[in-house]
Order: sequence, then structure tokens, then C-alpha cells
Amino acid sequence: MTENPACCVPTDTIQHAAKLMVECDCGCVPVVDDLQSKKIVGTLTDRDIACRCTAQGKGPDALVSEAMSLNPRCCRADDDLQDVEKVMTDRQVRRVPIVDEQGCCIGMVSQADLARAAERGLPEQEVGRVVERVSEPGRGARAESRPEER
Repeated sequence: MTENPACCVPTDTIQHAAKLMVECDCGCVPVVDDLQSKKIVGTLTDRDIACRCTAQGKGPDALVSEAMSLNPRCCRADDDLQDVEKVMTDRQVRRVPIVDEQGCCIGMVSQADLARAAERGLPEQEVGRVVERVSEPGRGARAESRPEER
């Protein structure tokens, strides 16, 4: 798990969020209500930027709120790896926000995190199976789209 991940707010620009992704070497940033409480309201992935901004001709000054996925399924730090894997598989996402009891973002778990954890306790073919299962296309629903896409 990446603890205390860099976050953005809905009123940040896409350019700001993209710079965060580059600086943190990550493909997803949690979107929070404000940077103090970090109550999660969505996620923004590199794919969201490509599909909902760049492909639609929106520039770097577009707002995060125009491209983010709303209401992501989150896990808690004490959830089992199998629970996190199930969320990834069911929602077809590669990263899951980790929240505390108040819904505030405290971390992110990625497919790579799952693979590393699985590798410590599983035979090599099982690690591949876990990553493959999480990566299967078309098996579930992603986080909700933007309101105007519903």
C-alpha cells in the first residue's frame, strides 16, 4: 500500500493532477473534498484524462471534476487482500483507495501491491493467476461516471 498518497480536489486542473501523477510515478490520484480532511469523493486515472479530456479536445485547464470517476469503491486498511482483489476484479480497476473509519483517504493499493503481497506467500503460478484475474477485461462496473454521463 502507498500510504498518504498525493491527492487532488475537484477544482484542481487536469494539468495539476497530471503533474502529481508524474511526480509520484502513479497512474491514479484520489480526489478528496479538501486536502485537510481528505474525505474521498472520487478518483482520477491517466485513462480518465485520456478518455474524458484529451480525446474530447479539453485542454490542461479542464477541471478534475470534469474527468474524475465518482464514488469509488474503497477498502479499509484492515481488509484482507482477497477483499481488495475482489473489489479490483468486480469493478475492473487497478487501484483501490484505502480509507479510515471517517472515509478519509489514507492510502492506495495497486495491482502491483497485490502481486508483491501474493508473491510472498504463493507459488509463482498463483501470483500470475491473481494478477491475471484482477486484469481480466469486461467483468464488472468501474466507479460511477460523471453525472452528465448517467
